[in-house]
Amino acid sequence: MKILVGIDGSKNALRALRFAIRLLRRIEGRNRSITLLSVHDDTALRSASHFVGREAVDDYLSDLSQTDLAPAIALAAKSGLDYEAIEGRGPLASTIADSAKEGKFDMIVLGSKGRSGIRSLLLGSVAQRVATISDVPVTLVR
Repeated sequence: MKILVGIDGSKNALRALRFAIRLLRRIEGRNRSITLLSVHDDTALRSASHFVGREAVDDYLSDLSQTDLAPAIALAAKSGLDYEAIEGRGPLASTIADSAKEGKFDMIVLGSKGRSGIRSLLLGSVAQRVATISDVPVTLVR
């Protein structure tokens, strides 16, 4: 089973990763792996790239991703399961959903921030949007 875990540097993302690790440990077989995905939307920074250069923007976003991924990489390495860490660019929800489909993942696991009520209705969340648009099953972990 291949699981894609969205990593944003939050405690909720690490909770989702712990869930994915526990799930994979219960599954028999060799083809068990976790991919940690950190996505940053570069849309707002496209105009900045005209002034500082595209490479500077890419380096900045990569630094953010590496900071977000560091605790998750440590946790995944400690699990003993096969894992890799990747970075994505673009709108968060669609990038996660597209990555899962293109990578032929069996499941997406995301941490949910647990918004409720009218704020969630009006704003939604990345996790909710992924669950809505993804062709791959999504598990939200609180």
